[in-house]
Amino acid sequence: MKLATFTHGGATRTGVVEDQEIVDLTSVPGAPTDMVALLEGGSGGLDKLRSSLGSANRLDLSAVRLEAPVLRPRKFLGLGASYKSHLAEVAHIMQPPKHQTWFNKQVTCVNGPYDDIHMPKVSNTLDYEGELAIVIGARGRHVKGPAVRSMIAGFTVCNDVSVREWQTRAFTATLGKSFDTHGPIGPWIVTPDELPNIHKLALRTWVNGELRQDGSTSDLIYRFGEMIEELSTVFTLEPGDILATGTPAGVGGARQPPVYLQVGDVVKIEIEGIGHIENRVVAEP
Repeated sequence: MKLATFTHGGATRTGVVEDQEIVDLTSVPGAPTDMVALLEGGSGGLDKLRSSLGSANRLDLSAVRLEAPVLRPRKFLGLGASYKSHLAEVAHIMQPPKHQTWFNKQVTCVNGPYDDIHMPKVSNTLDYEGELAIVIGARGRHVKGPAVRSMIAGFTVCNDVSVREWQTRAFTATLGKSFDTHGPIGPWIVTPDELPNIHKLALRTWVNGELRQDGSTSDLIYRFGEMIEELSTVFTLEPGDILATGTPAGVGGARQPPVYLQVGDVVKIEIEGIGHIENRVVAEP
């Protein structure tokens, strides 16, 4: 299934995308209207939902506004230096980390799949990072082995927008990763059953129609299960948490000289089997 959050007629609710339509879950008895609540129902809740879609109200997809699938995640984390190709392009400025290197994106950076990205007033070192993001679907700590699969509600597209100048202010990278609007995700969450080749998906980023990133999740150093094992060793993962899994080669900051985003640029990120997000850069209001 493709799980979405959308706005129609001034109301925001959850839905299931099927072809060019979206099933309005407010017409399904007992279905949650919030994505986190929907995910908290677990796989059993989703199975029950599938069986109820036939008689539900449907809207044309073009008639609704797609929002970030999870509007208010409890956690939004990003993994740095996780693609072999990206490590190769930044080898002149950093050494490969010995362990998974996670950073925090403040959840106020969450942005819609087609909403504007702000060019900060304080810096012009704005960069894109096309990434596949895991959406957590169950509560878990110290999750190991086969149990990892039950933790994943699905996958979505993410632009881990980065302000490079501020990213290097501290080892945590949090400030440079957390500007408002710098976490576009979407356009929906695709459940794992629709992505059997999750470790072999094409990931591409365009800026103004120019292909900048052309990678594959097969280039990841860590598998998704390893990421969840690492994080859940430290803290409890919860439904709705977003885990951005890193970016392949082609970011603007790694070019020599660097090529950063400008006001008016349009960034499109597409992942095979999921879909695309597309965001325009505008001056910070």
